[in-house]
Amino acid sequence: MKKVIYILLLSSVSLFIFNCNTAKPIASEKNKSEKELAAIVSDTVTIANDELEYEIIIIEPGFNTWLLTTARPEGFYSQQYLENRNFIYVTEWNQRVLQPQRFDPNLYELQIDYQHGIDYGYEVNYKLFNYFIYFQLTYKQRLAGFVPRI
Repeated sequence: MKKVIYILLLSSVSLFIFNCNTAKPIASEKNKSEKELAAIVSDTVTIANDELEYEIIIIEPGFNTWLLTTARPEGFYSQQYLENRNFIYVTEWNQRVLQPQRFDPNLYELQIDYQHGIDYGYEVNYKLFNYFIYFQLTYKQRLAGFVPRI
């Protein structure tokens, strides 16, 4: 009987020794917040023009990567095409913002102030248009009856 207890005691001590490990450092909240901030910064697209006093900030996980890897390259669409589509998309977007009981207010949070006739430049129109395409594909929405295509 003593041999059985001795063997059990020896096996539990050996298991304890083999399973001991040095303590792993716990990630501090500062490191976590820095990583989250870096992810947000990498998923943030900012377009600004001091001359016209406008700024567009798009914070959407995965959009920047999608824009660089999947979207049509700059110059593929004409500025006129982008302006026309953006005006239609913005109008529909703003209608959905005003109807939170009908459309998900988590998807349509803020109105977009995009005025027809103002030359925002190619870059703004390109990125805004591609955000609408990304949004529709990601959240399975359809703005203004157009089938979102890449």
